[in-house]
Amino acid sequence: MGSDPQYASYPNMMLSQHIFTLRQPNLSAQHAASQKVLLASIKENSQAPLYRYLAHPIDGILAGKIDWDETHYNELKKSNDDELEGYEKELQEATEKAGESEIVEAMGKKAEFRARVVDKEKALAEYEELFLKTASTGAKIDIVLAMIRLQMFFDDKYGVERNIERAHRLVESGGDWDRRNRLKSYNGLHLLTTRHFSDAAPPLLESLSTFTSNELCAYSTLVLYAVLAGTVSLNRVDFKKSVVDSAEVLGILGSKPIPAAGGEIDMIDVGSLEGYESLETLINSFYTCDYKSFFTSLAEVEEKFLNRDRILAEHKAWYVREMRRRAYTQLLESYRVVSLQNMADQFGVSVDWLDRDLSKFIPSKKLNCTIDRVNGVIETNRPDDKNRQYADVVKHGDHLLTKLQKFGQAVRLRGSERA
Repeated sequence: MGSDPQYASYPNMMLSQHIFTLRQPNLSAQHAASQKVLLASIKENSQAPLYRYLAHPIDGILAGKIDWDETHYNELKKSNDDELEGYEKELQEATEKAGESEIVEAMGKKAEFRARVVDKEKALAEYEELFLKTASTGAKIDIVLAMIRLQMFFDDKYGVERNIERAHRLVESGGDWDRRNRLKSYNGLHLLTTRHFSDAAPPLLESLSTFTSNELCAYSTLVLYAVLAGTVSLNRVDFKKSVVDSAEVLGILGSKPIPAAGGEIDMIDVGSLEGYESLETLINSFYTCDYKSFFTSLAEVEEKFLNRDRILAEHKAWYVREMRRRAYTQLLESYRVVSLQNMADQFGVSVDWLDRDLSKFIPSKKLNCTIDRVNGVIETNRPDDKNRQYADVVKHGDHLLTKLQKFGQAVRLRGSERA
């Protein structure tokens, strides 16, 4: 086990969820609670840059939803300036009188201060300087993870991707077990934001048994992300093993979790973790082919989680559509021909609605079937594996012949040079 993680306290990632909540008109019932949390944090931590970013009447992203008080802002800014002056004085004294470890410690305090008040650009610059001055690989990984959190806070996907690649290189060059596992959680969450759910599922599910990244999100939140990613991407065997029968998943879905000690508010739902029963029903009904319950629970998961979570919300429509497609595919694999009425009854919808929904997937070949409305049936068109394999052999054979021809030409040329 390596040293304890450093620079893991800031920024408070819960705040980014409350910012998201205030920007969503459909979450108006939670606006008052989110506003209260944000204002309390701004006051307690003297977060002048965050206050300006949110509430400034000209360019604040929540202008009008959080009142702007110029006097209050100036007081916060003066408090920041006074605190920063103390860190700069400490750094100057360390530079003049102390050694490298004291200089690094002073630089770390200054960088963490910038992260605490959520001053993104200046915090990133301070962390970069600290990174160059730091010798330990473990501490360098912690610095990069702190930068990733800052960029996640502001939804800077490009910056996150660049630093995750950087963290991977550091981990491979000498990262310890704990930091290697923490990076899995960071990578999984980033892949969710970029809609790579199939790539996100393995690191998220693997990190459940070794989760220590509490600075990133609550454990129950990571379980939610892992379950949703696994359900939409894993094949049936892996889904059963990694999600349905997972001890970590059952530990959350099989109980009624409560908010963490200290009164922290979970990322998913302000003040509570209600709704995990619908998530449990979703995965079980999907696996047992109880499609009526599956459709009902999918709607509940959309309402309770996909609508409310800052990472999942932008993928809501895609996720719900993809889960419907997977359910249709799973049912149709068992039949050569199935009646529209029978299939509609299994999903608990009308024939007309099912017809319209299936028609969204068939033209793009996402469902291998055709609808015969005259006879009221759906006929499946399973891909011909033998023809596909034959086409693959021909394709690879052409590539091989081309390479052999080039090789033969090169050999003849070398032979003519020796002659």
